[in-house]
Amino acid sequence: MDGWETNNLKSQKIDTARIYQLFTQLRNGENKLHSVLLIKNNQLIIEEYFNDHSANQQHDLRSATKSIRSILLGIAIDKGYIANIDDPISKYLTNKVPTKNLDERKDKITIKHLLTMSTGLDCNDWDKKSKGQEDKVYRKEDWIQYTLDLPMVNEPGTVSNYCSMGTVLLAEIIGQASGMPIDKFAEKYLFKPLGISNVSWEHTSKKEIIPSGKRLYMASRDMAKIGQLVLNKGKWNGQQVVPEKWIEESTTPKTKITGIDYGYLWWNILFKVKEKEIVSKVATGNGGQYIMVFPDLDMVAVFTGGAYNSQEDKLPFAIIKDIFLPTFMNKN
Repeated sequence: MDGWETNNLKSQKIDTARIYQLFTQLRNGENKLHSVLLIKNNQLIIEEYFNDHSANQQHDLRSATKSIRSILLGIAIDKGYIANIDDPISKYLTNKVPTKNLDERKDKITIKHLLTMSTGLDCNDWDKKSKGQEDKVYRKEDWIQYTLDLPMVNEPGTVSNYCSMGTVLLAEIIGQASGMPIDKFAEKYLFKPLGISNVSWEHTSKKEIIPSGKRLYMASRDMAKIGQLVLNKGKWNGQQVVPEKWIEESTTPKTKITGIDYGYLWWNILFKVKEKEIVSKVATGNGGQYIMVFPDLDMVAVFTGGAYNSQEDKLPFAIIKDIFLPTFMNKN
């Protein structure tokens, strides 16, 4: 099959009452969840689909794609395509240079600034007034050129603002450096080793989009493999797919965005349960797409959903905090 060992909840020797109650409520109530998966000790122990979704269905990962781009960068460095995250982006984007808002600070923008969303460019998806806000850029002809031409508002490395276009630049850099578009690079170096074939790269825009601008569409089980890869420090089935050092470095906080710890395109989200603090390494996407890794509990949770641009996409956090963590922390 797809490399997952499955088991049932009873195997976990936990009090399952809360979990069964949760799924009864979810089935009988209104929600926008599409899937809930839980992996514990390398075994898939919960796999539920809702609202007409199914196991083989590809799901638009939205911004959870960013965290996977971070993994791909770690591989590109390991393979020698990219020397260092402290390299200026201009070293790799050789066919594009800024033509407007020329500013010597642009020469200082490094790959690391793309990873920590601290380029200093006027790019903030969460500010409608920002010139680099993603919905504005999607209407432009050349996303890469438009982004490089944005005005500078901060010194690189000083302020982190959520900027999707920075991760498009990152994907473009991997493509230029390796000589293969990001989708082919991902297939060869990440998806093949993980036994993932049911993927596509698409975008909601109707225009012709460069590969670097596209988002991943994956099935929930394969999202869980990405989580397990991170939990296993870059290993899958005994093979080191991504350097352990990169996984460690990229999922450790480097900055804050809206007050939340942020690594290299991975969030660190703290859960407090019964006086205990549990840190999760999280890939998040609009609508309720989450890959959550809990190193202390040897656990990965995956959620997909359709709660786009809605607070309902936070439901998975409540499920984790109120149901999954208390249940499994009692056991540990």
